[in-house]
Amino acid sequence: MSQYRYRIYGLLFLVALVNYIDRGALSFAASAIAQHYDLSKVALGALLGYFGIGYLLGSLCGGFLADRYGTRKIWLIAGICWSCLEIMTAWAGELGISLLGGSALMGFALCRVLFGVSEGPAYALMNKTIAYWAPDHERGAALSIGLLSTQIGAMLTAPIAVGLMLLTGHWQSMFIVLGCCSLLVMIIFAKGFHNRPTDHPRISTTEHRYIVANQKSEEVADDKLAWWQFFTSRTLVCNALGYFSFLYITFTLVTWMPKYLQDTFHYDLHALWYVAMIPWSGAAITVLCGGKISDYLLKRYRNLRLARNLFAVVSLAGAAACFLAIPSVGSAAAVIALMTLGNAFNALINNIYWSVVIDVTPKASVGAYSGMTLAIANSSAIISPMLCGALAEYYGYNAMFWVTGSLAVVSLCAMALLQPEKRVISRQPAVTQSVTSPQL
Repeated sequence: MSQYRYRIYGLLFLVALVNYIDRGALSFAASAIAQHYDLSKVALGALLGYFGIGYLLGSLCGGFLADRYGTRKIWLIAGICWSCLEIMTAWAGELGISLLGGSALMGFALCRVLFGVSEGPAYALMNKTIAYWAPDHERGAALSIGLLSTQIGAMLTAPIAVGLMLLTGHWQSMFIVLGCCSLLVMIIFAKGFHNRPTDHPRISTTEHRYIVANQKSEEVADDKLAWWQFFTSRTLVCNALGYFSFLYITFTLVTWMPKYLQDTFHYDLHALWYVAMIPWSGAAITVLCGGKISDYLLKRYRNLRLARNLFAVVSLAGAAACFLAIPSVGSAAAVIALMTLGNAFNALINNIYWSVVIDVTPKASVGAYSGMTLAIANSSAIISPMLCGALAEYYGYNAMFWVTGSLAVVSLCAMALLQPEKRVISRQPAVTQSVTSPQL
């Protein structure tokens, strides 16, 4: 039997990896940009948060567009757009000064909002792809491979971004190189990716049958749910709130950790490239382990609440404890160790948020409902950078970690309320057999 589905998982990992490196690069240029354009921490927080506005819109629309037009087409459009906008970021400040009332911040706002719209669909597209390509017993592991891109991408962003800035001597060059590399990756992706096994010419009949035979059958496979039914499901709403906390922690580290380490412990770029990698090292391992653990618990005990709810609660308790403890330690080594451990606990259950959507949603609506989950959760991409900037400016960096740890506690409570065994069913009026086709 062929194993072509693993190539699909690999392509998802590659394109999502590039997606994450592109979005995180700005944080390592933040100090240089703030100095160049004389921006305060509040203004810098706004600059970092503009991405979240577009990301929220893109994640919401991307899922619906994938359900209608297919994931491949939306992947390619989104990838080409974010690659071009990454290149344009090099001149965003000058664009604002020249055309937008003399404000460099407005130039960055325009580029980052559009960039966020382009990157927003990525993880909803990934979830819909895995819903078609992964057998049920591989779903957690397949999601973990794709979601590993978050941790590896965040870890590699530091040496890549800092290396490019040191090599070229200009932060603008970093964005140009990264954007061009993204365009090359999208060409590779276009050649190897197809929406589902039935569309792919290289997958064997045996593997196709194996995938279909090991996926949960649905009574009405093509029955799409109304968008508003998302909010009638306690599980979907609580899952989205739980994911909000996960992304809040992630965006706090992605956007403000480099600046925090520079301001608090006086790391320069020559040290930052490897120090900023450390908090992501544990998460890169646990995000893979989490999928395996979730799959094992489900296979061993046949209990979705054990594999989803309890697993999430225990992991989030660990994350909350670590971030709440950061203000009480004073050394750089202790702070980085707590960040690393807290982020590892947070990443351990990353696959659960996506698995729950597939657990309770028909395949025809997985893209849309994944997008709605992302849209709710991705409000953290706006709130986290802006709130952290304000907290750091007026109350100090410790307040930033108190809020982060408290949100992990809120997420813990939300995930305890999941009912992943209860599928969402259509409440549309059924079409009876007596209805005849209209005359042409």
